[in-house]
Amino acid sequence: MLIGETVGMKRVIADRGYDANRIRAALREQGTIPVIPGRRNRKRPIQYDERRYKDRWRVEAMFCRLKDFRRIATRYDKLARNFLSAVSLAVAVAFWL
Repeated sequence: MLIGETVGMKRVIADRGYDANRIRAALREQGTIPVIPGRRNRKRPIQYDERRYKDRWRVEAMFCRLKDFRRIATRYDKLARNFLSAVSLAVAVAFWL
């Protein structure tokens, strides 16, 4: 489970799909603050940092922009080093040039 890899992080921002009491408890045990809105069908609303949650779109937009490059979206390269090189070039073209 990837939640175990979040040790040392201050916050974890996730969407409503990760709204589960066990995930929130696991994050709090590690000293991480979960920034996860509650599902709409919860009886008691969950408190979360709405300002920080709104910044989540930046990460989503970055992945969407990278997927514009067919080679990245389809994982055309089989070797990890070649794929990382392609991602690096795509990032340079998409965000720097």
